[in-house]
Amino acid sequence: MDMWTALLILQALLLPSLADGATPALRFVAVGDWGGVPNAPFHTAREMANAKEIARTVQILGADFILSLGDNFYFTGVQDINDKRFQIAYSKISKRWNFPSPFYRLHFKIPQTNVSVAIFMLDTVTLCGNSDDFLSQQPERPRDVKLARTQLSWLKKQLAAAREDYVLVAGHYPVWSIAEHGPTHCLVKQLRPLLATYGVTAYLCGHDHNLQYLQDENGVGYVLSGAGNFMDPSKRHQRKVPNGYLRFHYGTEDSLGGFAYVEISSKEMTVTYIEASGKSLFKTRLPRRARP
Repeated sequence: MDMWTALLILQALLLPSLADGATPALRFVAVGDWGGVPNAPFHTAREMANAKEIARTVQILGADFILSLGDNFYFTGVQDINDKRFQIAYSKISKRWNFPSPFYRLHFKIPQTNVSVAIFMLDTVTLCGNSDDFLSQQPERPRDVKLARTQLSWLKKQLAAAREDYVLVAGHYPVWSIAEHGPTHCLVKQLRPLLATYGVTAYLCGHDHNLQYLQDENGVGYVLSGAGNFMDPSKRHQRKVPNGYLRFHYGTEDSLGGFAYVEISSKEMTVTYIEASGKSLFKTRLPRRARP
């Protein structure tokens, strides 16, 4: 995308609270690449199917927020708050949207416990540069090298100081992917070492239009959820990912897409990939990290 890719947290103020007796946990949906189309009615069948299934899922399971992993407006984004597709400056008017900065930290406490969760939101376009969303293309160099270095330095300091029981990092571009875009070289070089060094629980992303789960030898989980609007079956970069990393891939062309549902309790983090039809496709668990 030519536009600056935004990462938004949609606060689920209107989502259902948990039923009495449910295990205390932080729950959220992670969905990327859901940005519709540039012509009226501006949405697709997959986008609507995902929206309906997300609503159904959180009605049953509960959710504290929805994590959007970028590409929120296809194909070239929005220009400003007066753009015909950007009807309200949500970050200023509606408390349901939280987008304070291109990169920022979120902190949560799991109810009825002392267990905490940190999520570090990144702008990977600023960090690595722009790329075409539909072509196998690596990001160009960052437009502002100084800003890219500032963001990376900020993340390193934040991760070094993080004392939460679960630490997540989220961005648009994947570190690892077997699909159309493949591994993002910039992130493999600059971000991956930080994830391992500081014991990050998982990295969440989109960009490739399918669902993937990968896990490296350090136990870092890579949650790719980019099936909110398009589906791409490509596995063209399978040989570019180290053997044993890929645990799950779903890119069936006639599928209505899907998303990841994350539940973090005092014991573990569970990631469930759900198709827009309501089918549970894959489930994995990540342990609570040892506090530094």
